[in-house]
Amino acid sequence: MRPPIASLVVLLLVVAALTVIGLDGIHAERVPQAVLNGEQQIAADTAQSVRTSIDAEASAVRRTAGAYPATSTSTPATALKALTSARKAVLGSALLEPHTGKLLAAGGKPAPLAGVDVAKAASGHGAIPPRLVTSGGTRQLLYFAEVTLPAQQEDANQDQNQVPSRTARQWLLVVAEALPTLTTYGDGRTAEVLDAKGTALATTTRGTAAPAAADSTLPATAARAASGSDRDTDASGSLLGADSGNRRTVAGWAQVASATGPGDTDKLGLVVLTSRAVPATTAAADYSGFALQAAGALAGLALLLALALHFLVQRPLLRLYLSAGRLARGATEDGPTAWEELSRPVPVHGFGELARIGRALESLRRQLLGESGPQEFPARRGPGYRALAVAGVLVVACWAVPMIFLLNRADTATAVPAPVLANQQARTEIATNRIRQSLDQSYTDLNEAAASLPGRDRAAQTEVLRHALADHKQYRSLYLLDRSGDITMRVGDTPLRTLVHVPEGGGITTVNTSGRIPAIAAYAQVRAAKGKAPAAGVVLFGEIDVKALNSILARPKLGSVWVTDSDNKVLAASVGYRAFQSLPESGMTRLARATQGAAGTAGSATSAVDRASSGPSVDAAAPLAQSGPTARLGWHVVTAEPAAALQLPAVQAEQRTMLAGILGLTLGAACLGWLHVVVIRPLRAVAVLVERLAGGDRRTVLHPVNHDEIGSVTRGLELMRQALAERDRAARSGHAAGASRSLRENTLQR
Repeated sequence: MRPPIASLVVLLLVVAALTVIGLDGIHAERVPQAVLNGEQQIAADTAQSVRTSIDAEASAVRRTAGAYPATSTSTPATALKALTSARKAVLGSALLEPHTGKLLAAGGKPAPLAGVDVAKAASGHGAIPPRLVTSGGTRQLLYFAEVTLPAQQEDANQDQNQVPSRTARQWLLVVAEALPTLTTYGDGRTAEVLDAKGTALATTTRGTAAPAAADSTLPATAARAASGSDRDTDASGSLLGADSGNRRTVAGWAQVASATGPGDTDKLGLVVLTSRAVPATTAAADYSGFALQAAGALAGLALLLALALHFLVQRPLLRLYLSAGRLARGATEDGPTAWEELSRPVPVHGFGELARIGRALESLRRQLLGESGPQEFPARRGPGYRALAVAGVLVVACWAVPMIFLLNRADTATAVPAPVLANQQARTEIATNRIRQSLDQSYTDLNEAAASLPGRDRAAQTEVLRHALADHKQYRSLYLLDRSGDITMRVGDTPLRTLVHVPEGGGITTVNTSGRIPAIAAYAQVRAAKGKAPAAGVVLFGEIDVKALNSILARPKLGSVWVTDSDNKVLAASVGYRAFQSLPESGMTRLARATQGAAGTAGSATSAVDRASSGPSVDAAAPLAQSGPTARLGWHVVTAEPAAALQLPAVQAEQRTMLAGILGLTLGAACLGWLHVVVIRPLRAVAVLVERLAGGDRRTVLHPVNHDEIGSVTRGLELMRQALAERDRAARSGHAAGASRSLRENTLQR
């Protein structure tokens, strides 16, 4: 009996203390932490874009070098021209002898090789990572790739009768390019690429940057922070810059390094720094007074419940326990002691089950003394202790329900600052650009494969498609269509397409409109080369694995991301989904439609706070592309980040207030439920048994279930039942003997 009551009081007092600790720690800063976190993630997203661009360029240089059809008669000049003629971003290039570093051929501007140990770079195992070098006061990236040429050489020292040895020669291709173009999102934001010393290598600004954003100390601070972190991870952070009136500079930094192991950008030491001046918050938020009031109210309720349970349950039950023990001793003993135990009446305390048990015990006491016989008790009874437990839960609910549903509600119109909305929109635009680049690259890769098909026999064309499938992991299937739309050649998985069409030109499209998996595909025309054998089909399709697309959608603290078609049906998502279903909230659909703009325009990104069914969220949407192969699709990217995940004072206060209410209601109900299980329910069972016993039922054996006060009462009742049953048997035996004597006496008299 005591543990549930003590636990109820202690746990409610703990919830009161947690309420004070949780709400007292919320303070409004001039710049909310959510704004700092958003800028940090924008820097991380921008760094990932830079890393992806460098990795893609390094892979493209290696792939081009590996696919070069070198022969033993190839010259360095012709090879260099063939390797770099199609690359528009090349500033300068060179072919070197990898063992000596001797220049074999050069193109464009002289490649800045000073300070690069070519022999050491080429001696490493695996791919050679890019290098950051200086040329003419500007920083450039050097990309390396090995070109293997078969050759048959005659060693001058060999005997002329010996067969010439066939060996392979290797050249080292060096391509110099500028740093990847840095794209900035969000009006007034500045983005910079820094080296390890904090020197800006590239800077872009979108719109007009506020004067506060021009904080000269931020680059050096960001470089120091990056140098103090692990270079093998994509470390990032946020900084606060200078004040300018009611605006404050917020900056984020992130390393351009691989997060999944050694990568091409790990040794470059590049850092991305983004900064933007945001309005400073002047409204104060102090929840300490509310926390003390709520905690005091809960502590008062806990003490009130403790007193009520003590006087209405605990003390009456202890008195009943003592009375039952006294009657049990009187029923089993003889002499003056038994008379003394049974002579005192049983006091009736409390109400409900305890009062019923007390009245029944008093009846049993009188039956043991022989003062009365069995007594019937009324079937209709008043409220019992179960009603008391329910009333206790309602008392706790009077405190908890307002905490959960009413108090400290965050106003969605004012709780989310404008910079947080702007950051969500900017991150959505970055995600959109990342998806667009992935789809554009898939289209470019498919074009390269399509250009390699004419002039080859069927076996060679199949081999080209197999190599393309192996080199480009985003494809799940490659196939050629003829003029009628039939598949004439295929490699990879079974196509998902259900739409049979032979489109003109090239681009990105969907090739099904239903099913569990959407089939997004790149397609390109296969041109017939003059004087060469035609390809086995006229259009090459490459179905893009939706898993590969889904994997690039998710980003930390961006929330859920969806790619939708022109009808706002889901094509890809960062969370579980069914293909071609609608967006989960109608507000997201309205937001996606709002990005479409006027007829004939590409539209623009937008954002809003949506009071969704699962709670308020910060949503944003952006058109997928304004140019390129995906521009005419009308697709969108929609993101939704729950406001509960943002570190905003109003939202934090709402969350912690709700948590305190939920904890208080759960723990209070649990403890009162415990009291019901171990005290109230057994009391109800004992009340029924003792009334039956007092009503004359001497056959039902009373078995104690629990080893507590109620179990002791049950054991005492069983002793009383046995005593009463024995007395009834003795009385019946005496009555039978008296009747037999009377019968004999009457017979003798006759």
